[in-house]
Amino acid sequence: MRRGRHGTPAGEPRNVLADETEGYLLAHSHRHQAQREAEDLCARMAWLTTAQAEELTAHYVRGRLDVTRQLMHGTVRRADELRREYESRYAELRSALLRRHAAGACVVLACAAGVSALAGVLSR
Repeated sequence: MRRGRHGTPAGEPRNVLADETEGYLLAHSHRHQAQREAEDLCARMAWLTTAQAEELTAHYVRGRLDVTRQLMHGTVRRADELRREYESRYAELRSALLRRHAAGACVVLACAAGVSALAGVLSR
């Protein structure tokens, strides 16, 4: 799975086709796994008729895909929440760092001015 879809580095284009293909393959994989599980379940129930087994398989696959869809939507929502929290925290830290650097620069300039003034006074 590829990382960093929301913020691609400068100069690197987002590949929407790759994202869609990855999503399709992931969905297909989940459907295939649900189908196998349903068929295994029906195989353990030897008394089911073919029609009943097909109906149970279809019902199981639909239910399983619904659960998977809900889990994925929940994961996407949580990822968005975390991204917003991290971006907010990053902005706070960056702002604090900028303030500290500005304060440090002011101190250095004040010291330089003081030393210059002291040197001027002492040289007279």
